[in-house]
Amino acid sequence: MRIPTWIIAALCLAVPVAAMAADGDAKAGKAKAEEAGCIGCHGTDGIATANGLAIDKHVPNLAGEPDLYIQFQLVFFRKGVRKNDLMSPMAAQLSDDDIRNLAAFYASLPPNKTPVAPDTAPDETKYGEKAVQGLHCNNCHGEHLEGMENMGRLAGQREDYLYKALSDFKSGARVGTGPEGMSDVVYSLGDPEMKALAHYLSRLR
Repeated sequence: MRIPTWIIAALCLAVPVAAMAADGDAKAGKAKAEEAGCIGCHGTDGIATANGLAIDKHVPNLAGEPDLYIQFQLVFFRKGVRKNDLMSPMAAQLSDDDIRNLAAFYASLPPNKTPVAPDTAPDETKYGEKAVQGLHCNNCHGEHLEGMENMGRLAGQREDYLYKALSDFKSGARVGTGPEGMSDVVYSLGDPEMKALAHYLSRLR
């Protein structure tokens, strides 16, 4: 029997969910983000741009992500459940309090409101919108895809990051949490659908 990836991930957590849900200190989180160099990639306001290391389009925006979602991802990086050449060693140095404080800081920031550029692929946008409706993404990620609890914010996220995330969930390179793992959600999606989803979601504000 195939064990859902979210169960595997949950078993790997070093911090109990109840402890992760404890309130962090956003001010201390900001100081830690500056000290650890988080702002070099994710921006001083949590919006990753082409400045600095965020020229890598796979670096996500963190502003407005749900507190618990950020905590989960940092613990995943710390435990090796989720792997990244840069984030894994950085997360390994974080204490439980650091993780709670960083999550509180980024969750307190206003989400991406940068005006979107003219749509160069309107057909892809429509395709992506239909895919979102068909997959019922709002059931887990919120009515406006703003993220809920341990489910990430999709609206306004960087397009290349979203596409890579979907591809990694499909390949099994990344695991998700929740009643239904993301690998199961994207299992039937082809590359054109994942690209359309990423394009549509990145344009939401």
